[in-house]
Amino acid sequence: MTNRTISQINEKIENGEANIYTAEEFKKLIKNDEAPSYDDVDVVTCGTCGVMSGTAAILNFIISEPGEFIRANEVYLNGVPAYAGPCPNEWLGSVDVILHGTAHSIHDENYGGGFLLKDLLEGKSIDVRVESAEGKTIENTITIDDITRGQIIGARMAFKNYTAFTNPNKDSVKSIFAATPLEGNCSGLTFSGCGDLNPLQNDIPHNVIMEGCKVLINGAQGYILGDGTRSSPEKPNLMLSADLCKMDPYYLGGFKTGQGGEIYDTVAIPIPVLNKEIYQNLLITDDKIDLPVADIKGRHLPLDNTNYAAMWDGNDLRPQYDSDKCCDCDRCSVENVCPTNAFKNRKFNIAHCFGCGMCANFCNNGAFNMKTGDVDLEINGSKVNIPIICRQSDRLRGNKLSLKLKKMIENKEFKL
Repeated sequence: MTNRTISQINEKIENGEANIYTAEEFKKLIKNDEAPSYDDVDVVTCGTCGVMSGTAAILNFIISEPGEFIRANEVYLNGVPAYAGPCPNEWLGSVDVILHGTAHSIHDENYGGGFLLKDLLEGKSIDVRVESAEGKTIENTITIDDITRGQIIGARMAFKNYTAFTNPNKDSVKSIFAATPLEGNCSGLTFSGCGDLNPLQNDIPHNVIMEGCKVLINGAQGYILGDGTRSSPEKPNLMLSADLCKMDPYYLGGFKTGQGGEIYDTVAIPIPVLNKEIYQNLLITDDKIDLPVADIKGRHLPLDNTNYAAMWDGNDLRPQYDSDKCCDCDRCSVENVCPTNAFKNRKFNIAHCFGCGMCANFCNNGAFNMKTGDVDLEINGSKVNIPIICRQSDRLRGNKLSLKLKKMIENKEFKL
């Protein structure tokens, strides 16, 4: 078959004749030497989930009756600062704000924009405090139903290339790239990236992933606005946007790091197979995707290289929790290190779990069982085996959103 067009593929979808695979399904076939031919695949839905620091939300909501204050100077939602404006909404009682996903509560640095947005989407009440231009303090509570308009804009999302980190130094290092201060002497490795499921990893160099294309962001249909900040041909990322109020709280949330709360998102993008070059790019697998390992204090100075197969192949995506082994410690190490607060009061909330692996690596009594793997590297001339202790990406959520996108295309709810 010769080259195809989007219209031709959409027609096949309309007629129920299109062959659509998720990236997970497609990669499994490749690894089993059963990859469908170019003629037998029309669309592959790819997904990724991870900490995406460039996420911001633009919100409008009513905080008081009209005429109570001139305009907002400062706004706090559950203690998380949001930036008033750009519209002043003079005397209207409503506020426009820009909320950074990485903003930290003035009361708790581990609670930030990501946790706040998840709470909002889960229907929880949010405490709002406004400091007005004339010195008034207005306090109220809102829920998602009070948001008259909410939009997520991701300044840089779905990175193709990441760096893994270890700490060869003596002292521990606090970083956004680790869920807790990373101990020294190469005691652990932390990494990001969904490898061969990542949309940009499957479309080099941007044959179909381009400005204006439709995507799913945290379950809501959105659009690619263009390349993200700090994007380059070697390390591309995307600027994306979608309606916050239509998002599924399962796919986004907060993630505690050594430097406080961060935010994670999930993105799925369809790749229509228009020609053989696009098809060939889709044949990439984890073992062919390099992952440099750097000193967490150096970041851009690789110590050695590994690949995503070493990170994911044969390892578990979720832990198993055995409550009988939980000793109800006075200070639970898992509650302290769990980045998404999935474990509280001896209860494990699997829906909030990110699969980072911290619980299995830090529980003092072995109540959590999870294979996270290890990697053999050569660091400063010495061969070392380093356990993988923290993932800042979640393949399970990436897979689920890819599957959701596939079903939406098949059900004609999402048109290419």
